[in-house]
Amino acid sequence: MDKVTQYQQIIQQLLQEYASFGNPNPEVETQFVFDTERHHYQLLHVGWRNERRIYGCFIHLDIKDNKIWIQHNGTENEVTEDLVNMGVPKQDIVIGFHSPFKRQFTEYAVG
Repeated sequence: MDKVTQYQQIIQQLLQEYASFGNPNPEVETQFVFDTERHHYQLLHVGWRNERRIYGCFIHLDIKDNKIWIQHNGTENEVTEDLVNMGVPKQDIVIGFHSPFKRQFTEYAVG
């Protein structure tokens, strides 16, 4: 299995696990957005809470240049650690929401 296919499976499994935690509000749905052709993966909250619209991406991961880019992590979970525990080497994980300058000071890939 090539690296991109392996990373697609890992990302989808990870996001399904995060979605399984559930949302305490039954009026807010967790939606998957998997673009396996262009390698974009997101979890969204969509719905209503107390007459207020809820809509937003809380996790966004991409695969670029055979690396997993964490574009957004709106959870309390350490997505990087979860990916490493699932077999992704640190040199294949980019914390995309950090500036390129700041990435050099992490244990993970610069880009």
